[in-house]
Amino acid sequence: MNRTLTALVALSLAMPAAAAPPPPPTLEQRADQALAADDNAFRFVEGLTTEVGPRQAGTEAEARGRAWAVQWLKDKGFANVVDEPFMMNTWVPGDVARARVTAPFAQDLVVLPLGNSAATPPAGIEGEVVFFRTVDDLRAAPEGSLAGKIAYISHQMRPAQDGSHYGFAGPARWVGPGLAASKGAVGVVIKSVGTDHHRNPHTGGTSFPAGVAAIPAGALSLPDAENLERMFARAAGRPIMLKLEMNPRQIGQTQSGNVVGEIRGRNPMLPPVLIACHIDSWWNAPGAFDDGAGCGIIAAAALNVVETGQPLRTIRVLMAGAEETGLWGSAAYSKAHIDEPIAAGLESDFGADRIWRFDSNFSETNPMLHKKIAAAVARFGVSVGSDAATGGADLNIVRDQKGALIDLQQDGTRYFDLHHTPDDTLDKIDIAQLRQNVAVWTQVVGILANESQSILTGGPIPSAPAIMQRQ
Repeated sequence: MNRTLTALVALSLAMPAAAAPPPPPTLEQRADQALAADDNAFRFVEGLTTEVGPRQAGTEAEARGRAWAVQWLKDKGFANVVDEPFMMNTWVPGDVARARVTAPFAQDLVVLPLGNSAATPPAGIEGEVVFFRTVDDLRAAPEGSLAGKIAYISHQMRPAQDGSHYGFAGPARWVGPGLAASKGAVGVVIKSVGTDHHRNPHTGGTSFPAGVAAIPAGALSLPDAENLERMFARAAGRPIMLKLEMNPRQIGQTQSGNVVGEIRGRNPMLPPVLIACHIDSWWNAPGAFDDGAGCGIIAAAALNVVETGQPLRTIRVLMAGAEETGLWGSAAYSKAHIDEPIAAGLESDFGADRIWRFDSNFSETNPMLHKKIAAAVARFGVSVGSDAATGGADLNIVRDQKGALIDLQQDGTRYFDLHHTPDDTLDKIDIAQLRQNVAVWTQVVGILANESQSILTGGPIPSAPAIMQRQ
């Protein structure tokens, strides 16, 4: 052996072996890291609300939001990123919304139109206000008794961790205007379906029964609604007269779309896990809580799972369009993909505050998996519930397939202070609570995406035709 070769051999023996790359984090480690420092969710909602802002369904603003989300997903390495278009009937709010008590206590009230409501004539409408404390009181009103009058509908909504008072108070908006119109009313104002006491009305969609023409309908801010009720107490029998001016309109069919992207799984034959949110918002706010945060949460969780290694199943992200005005995107996605089995569905659409409860619809059919998930999220302060999960609004396809559903219940105590108001802005997001959402979602989605058996039953995965036959 020559001297040069001898020296090289000696040098190589003296050099340490190249260090092996560190193993990827476990799912538990990555979820814990998300709790401490994950910023993907916040960066998503910060960018969306800053660069796009409000995203009314079916409008150019919503289209910009979808384009922004498509680019974000592509930049983060998601596969098969597309904007799947669909057509929808589109309502826009107009630029006039005024309410004024003209007698006996003349003053302006703050109002916003309700989705799908009609416009007043350019000069507005004026009429006597009839006070209904509840929707049931309105239902009991005689047919024709509101001819030429304006109905005012109240409620007694209160904050609740589970948001349950929304179901109690929501009918004032959901069906109240249609009921009033069927009894002859020329207009409706409601006490906003919310729990804050800012002078910010809560908008939202309403509906009118078949054969009943839409009428002007608006939501008063809670302070203005309570002021109106005090006027009734002091009027001593005198009629309360209200003038209402609004100019929303239906503009016909326009295009919306669903943004879809994937983290590819190792086994493309296994049905994917579908995680959902909605990308649109009402026109009056940038939609940080509803539902920019939800889209950030689910996307961040998917990215965290793949950092632990390629999952067994594909994780499919669905950022549905046009949820606020009638679940158009959810229906369109189910129609387009109904023959593609989904393993399980879960949605984030209740703000950005901490997750406190886990529910599934397979606690009896697959108790081992249900208990495994419950145990895995307990360290994040999440309890296990006893209700059967029903899934979020944009999971129509999973319900239509009678598939597995999970609800990760967020704390709704302050959600209805912000819901559908101008106050739904980025500064309302608590980053620590947002990270807790991402951590819980990372843990749950990672478990689901690496489950080899049927998530709904715990048994062998049926063929696609067998899944469809369950319908």
